[in-house]
Amino acid sequence: MLSFVMDMLQCPHCHGSLRWVITAQSGDRIEEATVQCQTCDASYPVREGIGLFLTPDLPRNDLWEQVESGLTAYIREQPDVERRLMNVPLETLGPADLHFRAMVLEDRGEFAEAKAATKLAHPGLYTPEYRACHESQRAYVIERLQGVTTPIVDLASGRGDLVELLARRVTAPIIATDFSPRILRRDQRWLEYCGLYNRVSLLAFDARRTPFKDGTITTLTTNLGLPNIEEPDRLLSELRRIVSGSLFAISMLYPENDDANATAIRAAKLSAMLFEREALAAFSTAGWHVELANRCSGHARPTPQGVVIEGIGIDGLPVAETTLEWTTLIAH
Repeated sequence: MLSFVMDMLQCPHCHGSLRWVITAQSGDRIEEATVQCQTCDASYPVREGIGLFLTPDLPRNDLWEQVESGLTAYIREQPDVERRLMNVPLETLGPADLHFRAMVLEDRGEFAEAKAATKLAHPGLYTPEYRACHESQRAYVIERLQGVTTPIVDLASGRGDLVELLARRVTAPIIATDFSPRILRRDQRWLEYCGLYNRVSLLAFDARRTPFKDGTITTLTTNLGLPNIEEPDRLLSELRRIVSGSLFAISMLYPENDDANATAIRAAKLSAMLFEREALAAFSTAGWHVELANRCSGHARPTPQGVVIEGIGIDGLPVAETTLEWTTLIAH
């Protein structure tokens, strides 16, 4: 993490001040450090350039760790599956298996090959309307952030698609965040491969209890990240505490009268971020003023399952074909 981030942080547990002991530094980047709260004595490390500000008392389900490490282990233990997935021409694989191959290649650090597999997979995973609407939202956010000079914090960065675009096209420093150290390590390697790592700091924390001081963030972004965070009411109040400017949240909203998807959404407790009426109410309750910008609609279908990695899909939603309402939710 770049050293300027130090001034933005406090203890995520009690909001106390932090004492930094830096043991390895490369220019402006802190590579290794021990960070201790001066109030509650909680300790947070910086390891291999990634600040780890996770509190042990909040339960979390690290799907990135489960899926990516599990896939790598499965491939290693199943040589026939590895051969059929990794040692055949890309064009012979279905879209889901192309995605799994890309994940394995990324884990091996073979990013050029992974990028080729991902590019070939996407048209089979997502409809043209889905991809066009998503691209429209990303382009809209990039355009709105031209001229921003203060740090942009990206929440629930995942595989870092928006972070990469921000690092390429916006001059402000970027802070990529996720609660999964594994996915941040992947993003670190990917950004190094792209020649963009010098623009980005990496922080691991739970978005329900962030390590940022009150009002220290002027621009917060997220790319389809809000539905992936548990307890949205607690989340939105926490984000309201740390943001003094605006939140730009790329979002897709489901029709509430779509019975199949609505049932799955409510069963997964995701309705507060995936239904427009409930999302607006949740933001309002947390003290935000919200507008839905750059709206567009597009047909979406369930992502196909793997053939080589049999019966495993990519996304949990939608569970049935539907029309999604895409928007950039701007909250002040």
